[in-house]
Amino acid sequence: MAAMTSKSFVLRFFYFAFACLLYSIWRAVDLLVQIEFTGEYEQTPLVTAENTLTLLKKETGIG
Repeated sequence: MAAMTSKSFVLRFFYFAFACLLYSIWRAVDLLVQIEFTGEYEQTPLVTAENTLTLLKKETGIG
């Protein structure tokens, strides 16, 4: 998690809630991809940050 120096509870809560939302979306996408490709779900992720960044670099040229 990123370090934060803000004392604002609202901002800190927003960052926490946003991080939870992103993680939940990532796990849901991973679940759907695993079921689509393998037909079953395993705890080890198939969609990793490294895979995602590599795909983004290839598709957009950014990075």
